[in-house]
Amino acid sequence: MKSPFSFTRRAFVKKSMIATAGLPLASSFANSQDKESIITATNTVPLSWLDTQYSSLFKGTTWGTPWPKGQLKKGTELTLASNENIIPTQTWPLAYWPDGSLKWTAHAISKNEKLSEKIQLKIGKSSKPATSLAIEDSAESIKIDTGKIQCEISKNGQTLITSLKSAGKEIGQNGKLVLSVQDKVEGGESFRIDTFEGKINKVIVEQSGAIRAVVKIEGTHENAQKKSILPFVVRLYFYTEAESIRMLHTIIYDGDENKDFIKGLGIRFSVPLNEPLYDRHIRFVGENKGVFAEAVQGLSGLRRDAGRVALDAQIGGKTVTQIPDNVLKNIQYIPAFGDYTLFQGTPDAFDIQKRTKTGYSWVQSAYGGRASGTGYLGTPKGGLAFGIRNFWQSYPAQIDIKNAHTALGEVTLWLWAPKAPAMDLRAYHDGMGEDTYEKQLNALDITYEDYEPEFGRPFGVARTSELQIWALAETPSNEMLTDIAQQIQEPPLLVATPEYLAGVGIFGSAFSLPDKTSPKKQVIENQLDFHFDYYKKQIDQRRWYGFWNFGDVMHSYDQDRHVWKYDVGGFAWDNSELSTDLWLWYYFLRTGRSDVFRMAEAMTRHTGEVDVHHIGRFSPLGSRHNVQHWGCSAKQLRISTAANRRFYYYLTADERVGDLMREQVNADRTLRTIIPGRKIGQKAPLSDPKGEYASVSFGTDWGALSAAWLTEWERTENPQIKAKLLNSMRTIAEQAHGFFAGGAIMELATGKYQQEDAKKISVSHLSAVFGLAEICAELIDVVDMPIFEKAWLQYCQLYNGTAEEQKAVLGESLKKLNLEQGHARLTAFAAMRNKNPELGKRAWKEFYAGEGGIRKPSMQITKLAGPKVLNPIDEGVGISTNSVAQWGLAAMQCLAFAGKELE
Repeated sequence: MKSPFSFTRRAFVKKSMIATAGLPLASSFANSQDKESIITATNTVPLSWLDTQYSSLFKGTTWGTPWPKGQLKKGTELTLASNENIIPTQTWPLAYWPDGSLKWTAHAISKNEKLSEKIQLKIGKSSKPATSLAIEDSAESIKIDTGKIQCEISKNGQTLITSLKSAGKEIGQNGKLVLSVQDKVEGGESFRIDTFEGKINKVIVEQSGAIRAVVKIEGTHENAQKKSILPFVVRLYFYTEAESIRMLHTIIYDGDENKDFIKGLGIRFSVPLNEPLYDRHIRFVGENKGVFAEAVQGLSGLRRDAGRVALDAQIGGKTVTQIPDNVLKNIQYIPAFGDYTLFQGTPDAFDIQKRTKTGYSWVQSAYGGRASGTGYLGTPKGGLAFGIRNFWQSYPAQIDIKNAHTALGEVTLWLWAPKAPAMDLRAYHDGMGEDTYEKQLNALDITYEDYEPEFGRPFGVARTSELQIWALAETPSNEMLTDIAQQIQEPPLLVATPEYLAGVGIFGSAFSLPDKTSPKKQVIENQLDFHFDYYKKQIDQRRWYGFWNFGDVMHSYDQDRHVWKYDVGGFAWDNSELSTDLWLWYYFLRTGRSDVFRMAEAMTRHTGEVDVHHIGRFSPLGSRHNVQHWGCSAKQLRISTAANRRFYYYLTADERVGDLMREQVNADRTLRTIIPGRKIGQKAPLSDPKGEYASVSFGTDWGALSAAWLTEWERTENPQIKAKLLNSMRTIAEQAHGFFAGGAIMELATGKYQQEDAKKISVSHLSAVFGLAEICAELIDVVDMPIFEKAWLQYCQLYNGTAEEQKAVLGESLKKLNLEQGHARLTAFAAMRNKNPELGKRAWKEFYAGEGGIRKPSMQITKLAGPKVLNPIDEGVGISTNSVAQWGLAAMQCLAFAGKELE
């Protein structure tokens, strides 16, 4: 019997061209047409608070908003309304559609008493704030006045923040980066600790506006002998009328992991203290809004009663005005505790100690589980509040307060705690004799680890941390300090509603709103929810935390040991394998759940920094999954891809993630020397003395490059980047078999591919599962290039096609390919673009068959406890991260592209 889907290549091409020609590119996605017309008619974007909470301590936020193609011209004014009250807003473009209209805009607001839960962004005249940021940029420094605080930033030397004042009074000074490096970590030999301070190389005002300003500081850490290590990028964020400064801190590891062991990494401030010792206050926020609150010189618990008035004032952080004579005459004999330390050595335990001063013993003061990483040092007349975001999640972390009994106290926020063992980034094994490709492939066969000497080094990996500094006019109440801690740990963010995001036509329209209107859809939606909730719980149960680990999840599960394969070669940390990042972000876009956003945010921070080499021979490639995040010798664009970062950037306007995506624009040049398939026959171009060409696959390589080029083009409208992207698209499509050629030689300057042998057919099951499917969907929506759409739809339709269909078009079948379930979303996309319901039904058949994925999705949980396992855990059935991510993406995109065919 003849298959209803069989066709000749000529018929396929003709049908594809007709289908493509008949579809309006801007509104071809069925799930977006109605929404777009509503949006265009109302010119209003409904916004909501991510965590459904708005605090009176809110100081400012920045977010991104998308717009339908052609709706907003450049220069269109936008206004923010909250219950019909106009809120002053700072606006700037983030991305443009090809027609020059605005695709994404960024917005910043500051504290405003008229803000509420109901907020809308509208086309209309914007308003200015009552108080604008004042910025003075000179040759020596940058001075910023928010109206509440005044900050002076140095442009040279080793002091980043020279002075921080509140209403003219100095609250903090001498803000600098500090680093300790140890030369050994084991053995009987003595070791040496060297100290470094951050040295400024470059300072710029990256953004200067009435409401928001950003200062970017670049430099490196330097010791007394002028040795440099660990380049850094620090961004300082200011909002008008805010008492706080947000700080984004990035370091890049450029040491020798065998002798440069980081012992402490932090940020230090000095705090002037001029009040009596009993009016100097220490605060640490623990967990569940618990607060450790003490004075340097305590008046409670004495043999002589200090009186209710004095005690209430001291405990409340107020000025003590009445001290009885029998206490006052001997007050010098009450010990003054000048040093305090809070140490979070594990994700589950912290302790607080204090001492009178250096040279004397510590007194154990308190214990707890998970500290918020927020504290305060100051007096009733002002002081410094501070905090490290994701403090316990990024252990080992530490907060030190020293010399609080002197005129100049000191606060150090340790991102790597000096009380912890030194950071050890050495390889976890000695190579086991894998000195040839043959041996390395044999090892890959047994442990799934792709090893190669000198490829598993951490040189060039980065880590970004977030902190806040608050200059307060008085000692905060415990309630206020816990609110500050909440602001630090869950920064307020405005987001467009899922209904709007699903209708506006972004990210390839590869998602739709949750829909439980039919039994089949309800089963899928429930399974999507289950998978996310399971991983969220696994993160905590398995303690996937730590300075270098937080944000990642594990790759595969060991049912026999009841543990994830944390120690088995390439089965350990996931490192974005098979698009875990995309799964989380698309799930967030359709649900708007804050816990999904926070998990995806942490993953974006991790996978974009730790899993990628930012300097050195491998830059800017990422590392495949491994026991150590940087340990695999497969350095590839599929991990560093900008496709994984675009969501967070556009939703938050985060400058650091913008940097990470820009790093990838010229990543094709690294492929000349770090050839992805070098162990299986891929070679550098012959006769290329000037290094003008590279072998670039159409799948994981070009998928990543096209994401970087598309993003850079829409961010900057750069015509050279546009030409390179379009050249690559066209020359892929011009191959005899389009994407089925697998790859070709690219001219790096132009992005043009050379023509491959017309007989060549090469296809990998990995090509489309690292963002290629999603980026191609977006490219087809953005770029009017029928020949490219034809080539991509051919790939989408034939990958899971029958042998007869494949042979009719390609001249041969593709044999047995893996990941059929994940590729069902490609079939669904082709069905939508071709308006082919039968193809949509085929997509669902492929999805439910579960080949190369999850055949029988389950929500069954087995609860295990001791003595069978070390700690109580939930164990799922047949769950692996690759399968869950691909199942989730296939489910969401099949619903978006072929939802009508499910029934």
